[in-house]
Amino acid sequence: MTAGFLIAAPASGSGKSMITTGLMAVFAEEIKVQGFKVGPDFIDPMYHRAASGRPSYNLDPWMLTPAQNWQTYNGYAQLADLCITEGVMGLFDATGADPLENSTAGIARLLGLPVILVVDCTRMSGSAAALIHGFHTWSPEIRLSGVICNRVASVRHERLLREAVEQTGVPIVGMVPNQKDLVIPSRHLGLFTVTERESAVAEYIAALKPVIRAGIDLPLLLQVGETAAPIPVSNPPQVIAVNDGPADTAPKEFPQSPRDNTITNRRKVRIGMAYDQAFCFYYESNLQLLREAGAELVLFSPMTEEKLPDDLQMLILGGGYPELYAQHLAENHSMLESIRAFAAQRQPIYAECGGLIYLTEGIHSEDGVLHPLTGILPGVCHMQKKLIMGYRTIRALYENWLFPPETAFRGHEFHYSVWENPRPEGAFLETRSARTDEPPAVNGYAKNNILASYVHIHFAQNPLLAQNFIRKAQETL
Repeated sequence: MTAGFLIAAPASGSGKSMITTGLMAVFAEEIKVQGFKVGPDFIDPMYHRAASGRPSYNLDPWMLTPAQNWQTYNGYAQLADLCITEGVMGLFDATGADPLENSTAGIARLLGLPVILVVDCTRMSGSAAALIHGFHTWSPEIRLSGVICNRVASVRHERLLREAVEQTGVPIVGMVPNQKDLVIPSRHLGLFTVTERESAVAEYIAALKPVIRAGIDLPLLLQVGETAAPIPVSNPPQVIAVNDGPADTAPKEFPQSPRDNTITNRRKVRIGMAYDQAFCFYYESNLQLLREAGAELVLFSPMTEEKLPDDLQMLILGGGYPELYAQHLAENHSMLESIRAFAAQRQPIYAECGGLIYLTEGIHSEDGVLHPLTGILPGVCHMQKKLIMGYRTIRALYENWLFPPETAFRGHEFHYSVWENPRPEGAFLETRSARTDEPPAVNGYAKNNILASYVHIHFAQNPLLAQNFIRKAQETL
């Protein structure tokens, strides 16, 4: 039987990422731990993977249907002894008025997971109990099975918290002291990624583990996990060997989800995938679905390598922070020329967010300097202070190799840059915000087998997505 629980919090910034990462690292020393992340987050799953040694998968209550979320969770849960799911924002924070729809709480209800609430107890004692009582009683459909008091200031503070919280009837699973030195560093763009500071992340996790062992009742937490809804037995997914890149960037083993492979009769295609400090935002489910459909993903670095790998049928340029490494990218002239030559042959290229930036004529950094890039797309990008973020419904306006026209898909945007496109006739996507009061927009770029937009897409929402990648790549063989 696979145990499982969900780590949630009253609000962002409570410390759930630190607690989740630490718990994964400690439990993974003895058992197989599978991580999941609620919401459209790329960085937390990187820390999950560094801690557990296994890829972490996104569950998304807005981009994916309940059945798709359940299928993702169930498929990988079968391969582990313990599943730890990290929530997003506050437990009941949703995109609409219903706190159990499109929220962390909704995922907990769907999967039958007990919830562990991480509470930032800074400058609180008895009031923490009132907050916990509210979360405990707000919805009878959510099992609040334990609380971890985080950022406890002293022995006296801990005593006051225990005396108050015990009155709520919610078990205290842990008391974690304030760890100013163990906060994952962040900036206006979000947390630093693992690819940007691999050695520092290893040191961070090593320092975090004794704090977790000392502050959290691990046997009690496992007992809570054993109350999770049982995982239905189905055909277990295989564990397949992967040789997609250097040993320090590619997993040695990768769990394969239990899905039908609809493209089995033709030769595998080699798809180049940008992966380095500038490009590292990929949903693990997307990569696995591409592999299952018939892709060999070949990692390459636009920052450090001189040219594309040989014999590629397609390129994927994912999101990341190219704006932070614009000078390095601009100075790698041979790689820029290699990608221009690939595009000139009308080979298919798919780019999301940071990948779109890389395909433009360049990006103006915050200090106003223009860093020339591939120039495959017209116009340049500019950094701004305003964050563009939110879920999007997208619809293709005309025929292209990936999105069937008039078929709606869902995605997410998160960027500070804007693209000034002097020739907007290439725009092919209509995007609508999940907020109904915002008008639709037309954006993206589709021309000569290149598809690019700011929207990140979760492929698990429709089997056509991964399959269409492979079909298009196979046309070039």
